[in-house]
Amino acid sequence: VHCHTADQYTLKTELYEMCWNLRDGLRDCLVAAAPYGGPIALLREPHRRSPSSRPQLEIYSASGNSLASFPWKSGPVVQLGWTVNDELLCIQEDGTVLIYDLFGSFKRHFSMGQEVVQSQVLEAKVFHSPYGTGVAIVTGSSRFTLATNIDDLKLRRLPEVPGLQGAPSCWAVLTQDRQTKVLLANGADLFILDNTSCTAVSPPGLSPQVSSIVHMSVSFSYKYLALFTDTGHLWTGSAHLQDKLSEVDTKIRNPPKQMVWCRRPKSQQPSVVLMWDRLLLVAGVCNDIIQFPVEEQCVCVGELDGVRVVSSSRQELLQEVPLVCQEIFKIASMAPGALLLEAHREYEKCSQKADEYLREIKEQSMLGEAVRQCVEAAGHEYDIQTQKTLLRAASFGKCFLTDFSPDSFVATCRELRVLNAVREAGVGLPLTHSQFKQMTVQVLIDRLVYRQFYPLAIEICRYLKTPDYQGVSRVLKHWASCKVQQKDLSDEAIARAVCLKVGDSAGVSYSHIAAKAYECGRTELAIKLLDYEARSGEQVPLLLKMKRSQLALSKAVESGDTDLVYTVVTYLKNEMNRGDFFMTLRNQPVALSLYRQFCKLQEQDTLKDLYNQDDDHQELANYYVTASYREKRLESRLSVLQSAVDEYNKAKNEFAAKATEDEMRLLRFQRKLDDEKGAGLLGLSLQATMEALLALGLHKQAEQLYRDFRVPDKRYWWLKLKSLAEKEEWEELEKFSKSKKSPIGYLPFVEVCMKRHNKHEAKKYVSKVPPEQKVKAHLAVGDLEGAADAAIERRSEAEMGRCLLVAPPPTGC
Repeated sequence: VHCHTADQYTLKTELYEMCWNLRDGLRDCLVAAAPYGGPIALLREPHRRSPSSRPQLEIYSASGNSLASFPWKSGPVVQLGWTVNDELLCIQEDGTVLIYDLFGSFKRHFSMGQEVVQSQVLEAKVFHSPYGTGVAIVTGSSRFTLATNIDDLKLRRLPEVPGLQGAPSCWAVLTQDRQTKVLLANGADLFILDNTSCTAVSPPGLSPQVSSIVHMSVSFSYKYLALFTDTGHLWTGSAHLQDKLSEVDTKIRNPPKQMVWCRRPKSQQPSVVLMWDRLLLVAGVCNDIIQFPVEEQCVCVGELDGVRVVSSSRQELLQEVPLVCQEIFKIASMAPGALLLEAHREYEKCSQKADEYLREIKEQSMLGEAVRQCVEAAGHEYDIQTQKTLLRAASFGKCFLTDFSPDSFVATCRELRVLNAVREAGVGLPLTHSQFKQMTVQVLIDRLVYRQFYPLAIEICRYLKTPDYQGVSRVLKHWASCKVQQKDLSDEAIARAVCLKVGDSAGVSYSHIAAKAYECGRTELAIKLLDYEARSGEQVPLLLKMKRSQLALSKAVESGDTDLVYTVVTYLKNEMNRGDFFMTLRNQPVALSLYRQFCKLQEQDTLKDLYNQDDDHQELANYYVTASYREKRLESRLSVLQSAVDEYNKAKNEFAAKATEDEMRLLRFQRKLDDEKGAGLLGLSLQATMEALLALGLHKQAEQLYRDFRVPDKRYWWLKLKSLAEKEEWEELEKFSKSKKSPIGYLPFVEVCMKRHNKHEAKKYVSKVPPEQKVKAHLAVGDLEGAADAAIERRSEAEMGRCLLVAPPPTGC
């Protein structure tokens, strides 16, 4: 800090006149305010134990609008704190931490360990780190327990501190090198506790007259540390305790009630705010001190770029004045931004001095820098009129620039319009521009949605042109989830309102809204909402969860998605008894058909029960026939086939019943021959059996099958013809051809003989071939002359042509 008066660098801005009406102010209250313009929680008279008069827990917005109020019925509270998601933590003496939402609804609880129940919590702190929101406690046994992230609870009990009795004189939580540690003071001694060790440390340059460190504070970014001693000195330095920034004598020996860092990001001029009953003191690193008298009890809330000071009547923001604002607004400033602001003021007065100022800026080639300064300064200003003045000056300046990009100007205008909207007392989010940039638009939208400012959130999304899936759709989804919890409206009215508002907005799932309705016990509303869900894959799982299996099955069938149908059917099978399950499927033919297909591949026994349930004798008989092939023993196979015959008869399918009986006769015949001849026929088809018998020379048995099973003459003659030819039993073949008139003719005899390269035998049958096949028979045995005579005899030009094609050319051609 330069050694000018500290007032030049400290700005105190009134944010709100508080809307609340606190009868006794902030006296006898536990107070916790969330950073980033977050809510404020008050617990009045937290140590009151009377059942007839309990402490009152009250939750307000930053502007003092009441959000919730209810009597505290649990145990004594040691500390209140807020999570990064604006959830209230209430830490009790027994180590139990109760979590409430912004509107006072209980969410969950956890414990800081069993040993804490006995030793009790003496002090507790809620802190924020890169890992989330954490809780640290010190117990009556002088032991520290730490939870770095309450959403992924892992308790760490830190090592003992030598010589410590009871609570330390002061302590703080540090986050360094991706580790969370505790820094504590026991008298004049400082110790750092980590997971495994307790290390004594010494701040560089701390006055040797100090006998006790009575208060300490860590900056918002955990980069700086402030220590207040019993001698009234304030030591400031790095949190690593390697560098000293300053040591200021405050002239006040009483320990301050609060001590909070006031520092803007990237600033090299940090200061510390100290609060006593009637005094607020700001001490900077240049040893300058500013004092503000305090008329009523206040609470200081550390922020990213300043300190909020909350009292029962008003709320103020204390912050270091940004450098760009100093340059523009300090007296007799010649900074480009200051000159441009003055030029615009003169321009509005229609004064020629405007041109003089502009010429002065242009001569320095600093007009672009002047515009940039005015835009940047406007972002830091809280007063709307000052914002407008600076932005008009910037707009005036950029008219004289040819290559100035308007992006930063437009972005700042948009962001300030959003910030001014959320700063309104009715909303109560007093964000600075730096906090807004750190928080991001997405988090701001989430906070507005969490507070149920849905119209404002939607307007901001549209104004900033946020993609629907990140903006409007997310807001509508949250709105609908809250809408279904309204108990004063009928299911029909809520479903209609949700459909009207949400419509077919991209990114909004009706199944998600329906799930919320179901969680609230409104099953019928959930079903109505699911009717608007276009994706069956989202409808069906929730319907199953709601035990509406019939409806789920109908939706799955309507979707045409077989996988979805199988999912529902599998669920029904596991949830219902078999009879009810089959009856349900009977009402859904598509599902039943798919389930049968599944059973054919996976569960054959279930298929049988399914056919029995439906009295489907035809399919049951088919099942028995298929099942018979899985039987190894003949007796079992015949028994199953007999069951098939009985079912075919019940189905009045005489053909199938007769065919099955024939199969049984064939099996018995095969077993008999296997036993007598060792032929290995069991399981073969009728034709294969006959082929095997003929191949084995068992002609009598083959003829028996031919007669018993009424095998067509043509098939039998073909089988025997091929069998005799393959075995080259030509005499038997000739006898067979003369046994009776061949039903297949005699050309096949010629062809099979030629196939075995026996022209001599083939010629025996040529004469028996009918006239229409004579040419083909003669050609088969290579008798061209005979073929030609036969063709001439039949007067067939086509057959004559065939003879000419296969005839060799004349000699000498």
